[in-house]
Amino acid sequence: MSTPGINWSRLVAWMAANVAEVGEPTGVSLISGGRSNLTYRIETQARPLVLRRPPLGHVLPTAHDMRREWRVISALAETEVPVPEPVALCTDEDVIGAPFYLMGHVEGAAVRSRDETELSPSQARTLSERLAEVLAAVHAVDYGAVGLGDFGRPDGYMARQLERWGQQWTRSKTRELPEYDRLAARLLRRLPDRSPATLLHGDYRLDNTLVRLAPGADPEIRAVVDWEMSTLGDPIADLGLTLTYWQDPGDAERSSIPLAGDITLTPGFLDTGEFAEHYARVSGADLTDLDFYVAFGNFKLAVIVEGIHARFMQGKTVGEGFEHVGASVPTLIARAHRALDGRG
Repeated sequence: MSTPGINWSRLVAWMAANVAEVGEPTGVSLISGGRSNLTYRIETQARPLVLRRPPLGHVLPTAHDMRREWRVISALAETEVPVPEPVALCTDEDVIGAPFYLMGHVEGAAVRSRDETELSPSQARTLSERLAEVLAAVHAVDYGAVGLGDFGRPDGYMARQLERWGQQWTRSKTRELPEYDRLAARLLRRLPDRSPATLLHGDYRLDNTLVRLAPGADPEIRAVVDWEMSTLGDPIADLGLTLTYWQDPGDAERSSIPLAGDITLTPGFLDTGEFAEHYARVSGADLTDLDFYVAFGNFKLAVIVEGIHARFMQGKTVGEGFEHVGASVPTLIARAHRALDGRG
């Protein structure tokens, strides 16, 4: 059996030694080539599992850390935050060529596109409200009580984030973009002085959740996934990135960026302002300086997308839809500048 990123015979042997209770694996299929980590469905005699591993090339330092994802879903398993069941972690790169972990398969869909999802206006509103409520639940976790007290360094979080993503840009960039340098300098000058830290997801958006949809029923977020960038830090940074992914009606420029889909254009979905207000209402958060965090979200996403573009240029992506990603980087940088100018 030949699947990119999987050594089937070694995986079967490892599972027999470490998760024998699920029986012999019988098949593997790629769920998502992803623009980051790779996700596979593993069929077994007992039940389906999901395998997560890093991308095949251009893996930046500290990125795509399977141990980190494993640790956080294990810690959150008994909290109000819905996550998949942690099953097993493998740190031996000789098995499939990289660390990986197995988790339980969750019945639900990653909702991205209006064309693929039928939602009534009432369902759309409920789903967007629930997304804000789950983000608030992430930020409300007592991270020390669940064993994540040393999961990050909250003090100076935003300054370190600017430094970290600046370093990632240097390692990833495929061209010179002077407006990036001007943006980094502006963000540094505008660093806010924020409130106590919380657990962060680090890449929170609707298609990083699994949603159960049924005709006539309220949508249910069954699991939050893709925790590779989770840490401890400023919760409004999570919100700012979520708003960066969001598409509002009439924002043709945002529609040109091929990330996170267009599901938020469905009639009934909260717009970015309404989503931020609902999050603030359920979390009690202070949204002063939200424009800074939206700008930072665009900055961070620009660096991530440049890394994806670099992997595409090297022929190291798995799946389709990568050829136009690189054009989004200057657009994201321009949007960040406008956010800092107070022009959204």
